[in-house]
Amino acid sequence: MTQGAQGAGSAGLDPTRDSLVGSGITDPRALGATHFIGIGGAGMSVLAEMLHETGVQVSGSDRQASEKTERLEKLGITVHIGQKAENVLGARTVVWSSAIKPDNPEILVARAQGSRILHRSDILALLMASRRSVTVAGAHGKTTTSALTAHILTEAGTGRLADPSYAIGSSIQSAQGAIDGGHVGQGDVLVAEADESDGSFSKYHPTIAIVTNVEPDHLDHYGTPTAFRQAFVDYARRAEGYLVICGDDQGGLDVLRDLDGDCRARIVVYSTGTRSQLGEETLKGASLVRIVSESEASGSGRERCTLRIPSNLLDLHAGGSGTDTGRSGGSGDSAGRGDSTDRTVDIPVDLAIPGLHNARNAAAAIIACTLLGMDPQAAARAAGDFRGASRRFEVRGEIGGVTLVDDYAHHPTEIAALLDAARRRYPNRVIRVLFQPHLFSRTRIFADQFAAALSQADDVTVTGIFPARERQEDYPEVGPDTILRARRSAKAEDAPGHQADFHACEDMNQAALDVADRAQPGDVIITVGAGDITTMGQVILDRLASRSEGRDRREGVR
Repeated sequence: MTQGAQGAGSAGLDPTRDSLVGSGITDPRALGATHFIGIGGAGMSVLAEMLHETGVQVSGSDRQASEKTERLEKLGITVHIGQKAENVLGARTVVWSSAIKPDNPEILVARAQGSRILHRSDILALLMASRRSVTVAGAHGKTTTSALTAHILTEAGTGRLADPSYAIGSSIQSAQGAIDGGHVGQGDVLVAEADESDGSFSKYHPTIAIVTNVEPDHLDHYGTPTAFRQAFVDYARRAEGYLVICGDDQGGLDVLRDLDGDCRARIVVYSTGTRSQLGEETLKGASLVRIVSESEASGSGRERCTLRIPSNLLDLHAGGSGTDTGRSGGSGDSAGRGDSTDRTVDIPVDLAIPGLHNARNAAAAIIACTLLGMDPQAAARAAGDFRGASRRFEVRGEIGGVTLVDDYAHHPTEIAALLDAARRRYPNRVIRVLFQPHLFSRTRIFADQFAAALSQADDVTVTGIFPARERQEDYPEVGPDTILRARRSAKAEDAPGHQADFHACEDMNQAALDVADRAQPGDVIITVGAGDITTMGQVILDRLASRSEGRDRREGVR
């Protein structure tokens, strides 16, 4: 039996185990015939395609057909609908994601026949080894930041920076419609999300590591906020070129303080604060890119800011696109450490996606592209054309004067940022939220914070919880009423002069109909959550259309 098969073990599957250590495999083609369990997933499909492009014989299975499985089949990849033992017969390597359980029939056969069993992160780490890589980690902001980085390279990259590969957990909005979140490019850069939820990002050694924030989450896996933060410290230390980290996030600053002198990464901090506000003890000589003049014209939906970039970072693109970031480490040149204009250059940024959080996401993406060798002015211009990742403040339609927005936010901080952006984009309008909590454990741990964040809306309906990998029977006391109970506590008080109405409805479909029925012309409805709440968008639009048609008929009779 191979080391990978032994590593899976009879007790379960461990996503943090680096199953390729000691295997001697550096070329993906050495994996042999490779089968992906759940090949239609956003992360799995692009890895399958990338291996296929390198000449590996790839197959896969999924529970149901989708656009992704159909695309893979058109490329010549065999896809089985339904997960059955016979699908993996003869496969030398079997790839799984954290959604797959140890008793999956394909996993059981893979063990029995001695297949090498790898987590999807093992494949991503292997593909990174032959490219310059940018990985994005953080409790929130990963998808938008990685999608924006890939967009900038795609639109403005030249030479080795052109046509990057990317593995992003969402499709990307464009003028031509949604673009798949996975792409196998001919350039030498790979952009990917570094998923911290299961600890598997511990395997990555990126050229550039981005940390958008380190706000505790996934405590069902890590146990404590301290363990969660330590995972990010370890991730930062593995960067082979640069660490780009947000200085507006307390968790990010804590990680920065924990990085000692043996950290090989150069450090670039992006923040709305000054060096004196952040403190030299915290920065430890890191370069600082400041976000200044941040604003959003009321109702415009466009975010504007200026990036004040130190001269030592601007020197990196002088050699033209494709300049090597270097892998020798260090903390960066001393030039540009102050805020004086003679040591910095101001780069204007005008984004089509709203909110201060997106100004921060754009700063991280533009910095990463500059570190890869791109002219930051060109990077900023390309960023201005970015229309967002799907389900990130995605306007789905307007019927009868009611606007429908869909968003993936599933952490209290994300919801707070979403509603802040909504207030700025739609001032003086009633904002109604249909929220589906994601995971029973997260709902229980953050109930007070969810209640406080949601209180920024005018009308809130909490639906039944999307279980993902968890089971209701393990959390019998947790449900939509959990957040309503927290709402009534002293920790979830409304802001002065603002009163939010809260409702709970286990049935998501009924909740969607109720929200649509309460909506009036001029209102904004936002479907919020990381589960299947997005499917309620069409339910709401259909209800609004039916109501509007009925109103038109009645007015016609009169």
